[in-house]
Amino acid sequence: MGSLKAQTMTLHGHAMSYVDSGTGPAVLFVHGLLGSHRNWAHLIDKLDDTNRVIVPDLFGHGASAKPVGDYSLGAHAGTLRDLLNRLGVDRVTLVGHSLGGGISMEFCYLFPERVERLVLVGSGGLGREVNPLLRSATLPGAEWVLPVIASGWLRGRVDSLGRALSKVGWRPGSDLTAVWQGFSALSDADSRRAFLATTRAVVDPGGQSVSARDYLPEVVGMPTLVVWGTRDRMIPAWHATTAQSAIPGCRVELFEGAGHFPHLDDPDRFAEVLREFVGSTPKAAARPRSAPRPAPAAPRPAPAAPRPAPAAPQAEADPSR
Repeated sequence: MGSLKAQTMTLHGHAMSYVDSGTGPAVLFVHGLLGSHRNWAHLIDKLDDTNRVIVPDLFGHGASAKPVGDYSLGAHAGTLRDLLNRLGVDRVTLVGHSLGGGISMEFCYLFPERVERLVLVGSGGLGREVNPLLRSATLPGAEWVLPVIASGWLRGRVDSLGRALSKVGWRPGSDLTAVWQGFSALSDADSRRAFLATTRAVVDPGGQSVSARDYLPEVVGMPTLVVWGTRDRMIPAWHATTAQSAIPGCRVELFEGAGHFPHLDDPDRFAEVLREFVGSTPKAAARPRSAPRPAPAAPRPAPAAPRPAPAAPQAEADPSR
């Protein structure tokens, strides 16, 4: 069993925090919006006895740097590819939650030769629907509201209220705890700017603005598992049927009563399902990217700075430009 201590490497001139634990076939975990490697920390000890578990903080999140730049799905995917290159890891089982699911599907499209299996957990990118809370972050004026929500004054009073309610038996669920911890991390201007840039790269006032549905056939032949909580209030669970209908052989596991974080609501079951999936499915055959992607029907929100097309798989592309 490996150490859970986070390490730091300089990638593209910026600090990236990550956990690299265990030996064996590599599993790369990708957290969601407002998340960090801590969203997966309770699973590392359950998996690193048989697998090498790699859990980064995405740029703009956790202890990693929050530079001004491109926070699109493609930029994050390119950064993960370069992280694997630096760690000397060729291929991985890719596990993505929420925003991390969208990044994982983008990674599969851009670098299919690097992925053995795909696991999507309450994933973004499978439909337009998303919680109004995230849609509101794309509205004008959100820059002025976030400092109030994340202020020490408000956080202190909410924490005091939570402690008082706990004395009478109230316990916050995993969703509320994770979301509140995420918003509490927005106390500084750099974190808030990165959060808004990341959100606006994939969401607009009408819902999710970037869809992977047209490109899911690219992962045909890749073992795919979709995990969803039946009480997900962030992204509806019926989005799982989109992946199931588009990817022949896609396996769906619904966690009854779980919310947007099924891996937090029932970590033992999640670890068991993941172990069984990795152990019982063959690796996808390594294959290059097939055909050029067609132009999207609607333009993607412009990043903070132009980003060139991805280079050859072994060349590093700086997502912070």
